[in-house]
Amino acid sequence: MSRPVAVAITGGIGAGKSEALAAFARHGAATVSSDEIVHHLLRRDDVKRTVIEHLGNGVVAPDGEIDRSALGTVVFNDRDALRWLEELLHPLVAAEYLKWRDDLAALPEPPAVCVTEVPLLYEVGGQERFDKVVAITAPSKLRRARSAVAVDEREQRLIPEAEKAKLADYAFRNTGSLEELDAFVASVMDDLTR
Repeated sequence: MSRPVAVAITGGIGAGKSEALAAFARHGAATVSSDEIVHHLLRRDDVKRTVIEHLGNGVVAPDGEIDRSALGTVVFNDRDALRWLEELLHPLVAAEYLKWRDDLAALPEPPAVCVTEVPLLYEVGGQERFDKVVAITAPSKLRRARSAVAVDEREQRLIPEAEKAKLADYAFRNTGSLEELDAFVASVMDDLTR
């Protein structure tokens, strides 16, 4: 069984991780977003029940699902609630990701490369699960302009982007066009599939 080269994309809020993930998909990598995995987990009955028991009915949407916007408001205004939610979700996200990767490896013709974006990769020690790391960085002013969320408050507990870039196998300063990001991703894919 040959496993695809496992690649993590990391970087700050608004740096362009999602665009890089989309570029990897265009260049033939199998991709999954950590956000997609979290969405899936929050719909799972056991996870949903645990979140509601701990954080209350204020995080429940009218359809009975977890209201991600309300959940975000709660946890980003309460460090203890955020820590609790991360401790609940991070191991579950890792397990789902590893199952996805194993499922890919079991395919008759597995992809050469599989990629996911992991915003808190180094912060949670997740780099050990990956063969290669790509850091996408951008100046804070540009990241604030790209992101609807409050960048400064959320990034206080994160490793600085420059440090992530030094730790990564590949780094890209995303200040230009989508075509430039795409060309960077194409070069990484070329390197990984040689």
